[in-house]
Order: sequence, then C-alpha cells, then structure tokens
Amino acid sequence: MTMAIYATVFPGQGSQSIGMMAGWEEHPEVRATFDEASAALGEDLWALVTDGPGEALALTTNTQPVMLTAGIAVWRAWLATGAPRPAVVAGHSLGEYTALVASGALAFRDAVPLVRFRAQAMQEAVPAGIGAMAAILGGDDAAIAEACRAAAQGEVVEPVNFNSPGQVVIAGHRTAVERAIEAARARGAKRGMILPVSAPFHSSLLKPAADRLAERLASIEIHAPSIPVLHNVDVAEHRTPESIRNALARQAASPVRWTDTLKAMAARGVTDVVECGPGRVLAGLVRKIDPTLKAHALTDGHTLDDAYAALAG
Repeated sequence: MTMAIYATVFPGQGSQSIGMMAGWEEHPEVRATFDEASAALGEDLWALVTDGPGEALALTTNTQPVMLTAGIAVWRAWLATGAPRPAVVAGHSLGEYTALVASGALAFRDAVPLVRFRAQAMQEAVPAGIGAMAAILGGDDAAIAEACRAAAQGEVVEPVNFNSPGQVVIAGHRTAVERAIEAARARGAKRGMILPVSAPFHSSLLKPAADRLAERLASIEIHAPSIPVLHNVDVAEHRTPESIRNALARQAASPVRWTDTLKAMAARGVTDVVECGPGRVLAGLVRKIDPTLKAHALTDGHTLDDAYAALAG
C-alpha cells in the first residue's frame, strides 16, 4: 500500500488538561508508556492526568514529563496500527524531546527525568513574577520584532514563538512585555494578551537554564536519529549526538521557529501532518501556515483509524 508522505509533530506545554488521555484507556501501548514513565519518576502520571488536581498538572515540572509521555504513548499506539514511519518529525518546544524519542535519538527512560530537569532549570532561571509571556495576534512578524525593540528600554522583550502567520508569542521582563503589547498594537497588531505561564520561556533571560541543560545533556546518551528531526532553533536536521545536544541546549533560550518548520516540511514533499498527543493545537496551526497541508490530530483511539485511512487514500 502506498501512503501519503507525512510528518509527525508533537505538542508542548499548553495542551495538557485533566482527562487528556480519555479515549485511550483500552490501548495497551498507551498504558504501558505511562507505566514506564511513572516508574522512571517514582510517581503515578496516569492518576495525575486522569484525576488531577489541576494545579499539580499545571506545574511546569509535571507538565513537561506528562506531555512527553502522552506524545510517546500516542506515537506508539499510532505505530501499532501498522502505519509506516513518517518522512520527518518535529516538536513544538518541549515536543522536540518527544520527537527525538520517536526518532530513536533519545531513550524514553532517559528523556522523562531529563525534561523534568529542563522544567526545573527553566523555572529557576528567572524569579517568579519577574518574567512574562504574551501572545500577539494579527500582527506582522517584523513589526512585532520592532515593537519589542522599541519597548525594551534596557530590559528584555523579544519574539520567542513564531507559531503561525499572525500568531507570535513574545517574552521577557514583565514590564517590558506589557509595553511591547501596546507597541505592537500601535504597529497594527489586533490583540495582545499575557499568557498564564510561570517563566519567560525561550527568551534570552533563560540563558542560565540553557547552560544548566548543556551540562546535563553532556551525560545523556544520544544516538543518530533514524527519522529526520527538524529542530526548533534553526529548522535544521542534526545527525550527530554533539550537534543534537547543542541544539537542545540553545533551544531553551532561543525562539521556536514553528512557521518555518512547517514550511520546510512542505518543501520536502510532505502532504499530511499527524499530531501525536492531547489536543489539536498544532493541527490548527498547520492550516494557518499552509492550507495545502492536511492535518490529522490523534486525540483518541477512533482518530487512529481515521488518520490511517486518510493517509492511505
């Protein structure tokens, strides 16, 4: 059977919710993956995503291992349908670690405690209340970058997530972020809103986290990926353990270039994008970035068969 040339993408923080794995209970690959992650951390992640409490799930140090686990659980369920491996994989922010596990570059048992460490390092890089992130909607990328430069006034504020045309996230010092929202509106953006996150992720303020991560990554076993991975920081493939470590460390304090990543996939001949993990955030962005790409979000067991049938044509 000939299947469409497809990519698999993995979401990051923001797609988590209590009950996020509803509809997957009967899939042995899913439960086994959660059991494996729970054993690695010494706590019950399935209970956390099923019963909460919500405040615990929202903690960055819990969200990151949970989203990694959910992404790999769905990925394994997807492969169990007999689907061929994708032509390329990528993940949004934290999801890049999920993509590296899927590619064989990183062992799942190593990745689970690694992303918890990443979460702690990112959280501790900037004291609570000092940093902020905001979504700027309906603006031009260049105008938003200019708004950040004008609003900085000796502080840090910069674009950190290029999610889709008309959706850019900025981050930095809270006061500078608030000024940049107004500056972006003055330059044509429709809306700007502060996001409910605990640190200015992917801004240059996270450089201390990037340094700590580089140190930790030096002791993690990494292999050449068996599936090409497009990295957030430069939209490039990295094939050696050293260059993968470098890209992951830089990613913590550098922008996520998601729009460019999807465009690069299309340039490789990809026609379909399969999102593995809870929610459909990335599938929604696919349509905004390139309407010719077909998006399939694997949100429960039924969507596995639907996506497989669509790719098989």
